[in-house]
Amino acid sequence: MARILLVEDEAHLADGIRFNLELEGYEVETIADGIAAVARLTPGGASPALDLIVLDVMLPGLDGFQIVRRMREAGNFTPVLMLTAKSLPEDIVQGLEAGADDYLAKPFDLPVLLARVKGLIRRRDWTRNDGGIGAPEAARIGEAEADFRRFEIRRGGDTFPLTLLEAMLLKLLVQHRGQVVSKGEILEKVWNLDPETETRAVDNFVMRLRRHLGDDPRTPRHLQTVRGAGYRLTEP
Repeated sequence: MARILLVEDEAHLADGIRFNLELEGYEVETIADGIAAVARLTPGGASPALDLIVLDVMLPGLDGFQIVRRMREAGNFTPVLMLTAKSLPEDIVQGLEAGADDYLAKPFDLPVLLARVKGLIRRRDWTRNDGGIGAPEAARIGEAEADFRRFEIRRGGDTFPLTLLEAMLLKLLVQHRGQVVSKGEILEKVWNLDPETETRAVDNFVMRLRRHLGDDPRTPRHLQTVRGAGYRLTEP
């Protein structure tokens, strides 16, 4: 049974979402303000562990963008679905660049929310497992090893946790090792965004992956930028 944390300050909406998530078989915990959410989601927060966080943006105390940034900075990489009344493309991009894994604008239809929740959990499971499509559960990249089951990169005795989207991006590149993967394909397959979306999110994620892999950002050997075309993970 997947365990979901719902962070939503509108009581009637939180009750409705919780009721329907529980009907789908999920175990649901609710929090109504940003300060309590950060306390729950950063080191020292209450257990048990979570499989997914459904996080409203407009909250008392701290907003959703601040919460997800603090989570990621504290090493919590639980997948996050952000809910917000802001639906402009730049708002969606802001949420994803802050560290969210998916974004749903209010008002939304309940079946859409349930589909997004199922989709994120399925994407997490796809990243951890082969899924019959030829990608390994782990991959050697230079002196680093990517472990997709644990969502981490290990290198030289250090361990670097990965968010769901970082793991999905790296796994996509591993699947196409030696080939150029376009930015548009990455936006579509990893972010579920239109391939023409203007955002630096992909570039920022590639930069973080390079740091984890120990790749020189000026002359990367393993995760290369092919100017005007996309990105390529070199052959072993």
